[in-house]
Amino acid sequence: MAVTKAQIAQEKEGKKKNISLFWKMYAVGIGFVVLLFLLAAWEVFGDLPDHTVLENPQTELATEIVTADGKTLGSFYNENRKPIKFDDLPTNLINALVATEDERFWDHSGIDGYGTARAAAFLGTKGGASTITQQLAKLYFTEQASSNKVERLIQKIREWIITSRLEKQYTKEEIITQYLNEFDFLYQAIGIRSASNIYFDKEPSQLNVSESAVLVAMLKNPRQYNPHREVSKEKSFNRRNQVFVQMVRNNKMTEAVKDSLREIPIKLNYNSASHNEGMGTYFRENLRSWLTDWTKDHINPETGEPFNLYNDGLKVNVTIDYRMQKMAEEAVYTHMERLQAEFDHQQKRNKTAPYTDLTVSQIENNLNSAMKRSVRWREMKKKGIAEAAIIKSFNEKTDMTIFDWKSKFRERDTIMTPMDSIRYYKQFLHTGVMSLEPQTGHVKAWVGGINHKYFKYDHVELGKRQAGSTFKPFLYSAVIDLLKYSPCKKYPDGEYTIPAGKHGNTNDWTPVDSNGDYGNIMTLQEALAKSKNTISARLMDEVGPQPVVDRAAQLGIDTENMDAVPSLALGTADVSLYEMVAAYGVFANGGIYNKPVLVTSIEDKNGTVLYQYVPESKDVLNPETAYVTVNLMEGVTKIGSGAKLRGNSTYMANTDFYKEVITDYPYDFKNDIAGKTGTTQNNSDGWFMGMVPNLVTGVWVGADDRSVHFASTKYGQGATMALPIWGSYMKRIYADETLEISKEPFKKPENLSIETDCDEYEKSQGNDPLKGTNQPNSTTNELDML
Repeated sequence: MAVTKAQIAQEKEGKKKNISLFWKMYAVGIGFVVLLFLLAAWEVFGDLPDHTVLENPQTELATEIVTADGKTLGSFYNENRKPIKFDDLPTNLINALVATEDERFWDHSGIDGYGTARAAAFLGTKGGASTITQQLAKLYFTEQASSNKVERLIQKIREWIITSRLEKQYTKEEIITQYLNEFDFLYQAIGIRSASNIYFDKEPSQLNVSESAVLVAMLKNPRQYNPHREVSKEKSFNRRNQVFVQMVRNNKMTEAVKDSLREIPIKLNYNSASHNEGMGTYFRENLRSWLTDWTKDHINPETGEPFNLYNDGLKVNVTIDYRMQKMAEEAVYTHMERLQAEFDHQQKRNKTAPYTDLTVSQIENNLNSAMKRSVRWREMKKKGIAEAAIIKSFNEKTDMTIFDWKSKFRERDTIMTPMDSIRYYKQFLHTGVMSLEPQTGHVKAWVGGINHKYFKYDHVELGKRQAGSTFKPFLYSAVIDLLKYSPCKKYPDGEYTIPAGKHGNTNDWTPVDSNGDYGNIMTLQEALAKSKNTISARLMDEVGPQPVVDRAAQLGIDTENMDAVPSLALGTADVSLYEMVAAYGVFANGGIYNKPVLVTSIEDKNGTVLYQYVPESKDVLNPETAYVTVNLMEGVTKIGSGAKLRGNSTYMANTDFYKEVITDYPYDFKNDIAGKTGTTQNNSDGWFMGMVPNLVTGVWVGADDRSVHFASTKYGQGATMALPIWGSYMKRIYADETLEISKEPFKKPENLSIETDCDEYEKSQGNDPLKGTNQPNSTTNELDML
């Protein structure tokens, strides 16, 4: 059928109209898009960041705790973000990031045209179009993606506008840095530095290519590809290998390297950022208290308000050495787990476990008192619940998670009554360990207990317990100072009584020695080494209690509530481990007291120093007295209860438990070590104070409740409970020569007037080594402290 000219003309006219309509629609579409952009730019759809906001994006920055050896010990935060500079990012991390997330990052201006077209053409099935800059814009300034298509389009337009502004405002390097600083890798790992610290216990600059790839893999979805989650480990592994593929595709890795890496499993060194977990938990809590007080009195010039500990990005430089802190914690956990196992084993034969010497009614009163001091009791009382109902609730079984040395993560789920849990927690032995550099007062390690999550009480500074024989060096130093006695001066060790009315005594006082071995003649060094209470009583009688109290005060001990009585000779006063370590530091430091230091400086987020520590030192002893006291304490580790540090295991060879400890820690120290063990009434407290010329470390072990203790001194003495922690800690320290902990002798003062060479001393005394001493007398009482 022939087509007429009219029909042809009509078809042409129709095509013209269609083409015209197309271009009109195209123009309207472009105009609509332009209008959307304009409306978004005019903030019709919500505020956009201005120039100053882009220059200073508001992020919460954690306060970072940095150790003396440059490691991050922990943080205080609402968000655990610790910013890092581009120059501190490893090249392999940058290559992995760009190759995986934004191949044309260095070439585009924030919007990847090719990627956008591809995403539109294939509806996102062959990859998205979001650039690193767009992802940063999304992190900083836009809300979570809406499921509504129109709202999502508006959000996308806002992202594009912000992206273009970011590209104008910052260099590419700054954009990468901001993105990695802002991203949340989960488990309080906000930002690449926190992520590197938490997942690999490294600074970002130390990441190898595989570790970098693991973190870059998480950028797609930090939960789905998280290597720490058991359910996502395989996905994390596969996604990491995909990052390797992308790096090969972008010429940032060879095929050979990819093939060698892809089969290697992911190796984490996970280090929790939780305030209850990780390194130095007790130290961090003590530091938090100090910093809270400090921030109240220091104004942030940017806000005009006191510094905020949790989001102003402070950097707190502390004296703790990360390596030594780790060694101290390892020594604590190894020994305390075994000691607890031995204690629990012995308690199986105890009908009143874990109490050793209380009656049934006393135990009931003890537990009821603990119940009324508990958090559960206080919270229920605040709610107005009747006391009878509260008591009833303490005897109803409930689900709970409890601490357990035997469990993989030292905790387990169980069902028990709250009252049973109170009794359960009474059975645990606790510890405190503090290590100090005496020349500076810098605290190098601080372990306040066995598990901060379940036992908050800090036994380094808060806990005060009877010091036992670790107090005796204060008596001996007073004797040396006032009477100029030599460590070689000899005494008989027979029973000795200070009668009623003398030195404030209300009754006759006659201490006894635990082994009952009397009738010997021994030097002061031997007497201190073997903790002879009888000879301590003689010395106290000669010098008097008040000079001993004064000496303790000079050494930094709180003596406000310390009675000047003869029994101080045996360590009846309550003192903290913190005080004891600082006091022993005076002996090691030639008579100079340095107040313990925790913080050396504080910086703001820009590196401006806000606080600088000023040392607090004072001369409290003459160097001669300090040295002679050290010489006395060296005898403890040569011939006394500390001799096992020399490799002598006979002191505890008849116990299966401690055979195991010796097998694991044959200390075998050859260098000069001064120290003192201490054991208190009923074996409630075990102490060991040990020192070398540039390190003083104290250890205390005992239960929170003094009526919970070993039944025998064999297990309950300081040499058994506390000394093994010191020994294994120092064994670890000496294995790391970079710590530079001394093995040299203690420095001897020039022109020493007190003779410490016993052969020379014997010659000077002629045939009367006991001249000037009192003769033994006898009476007994029950006080028996080592």
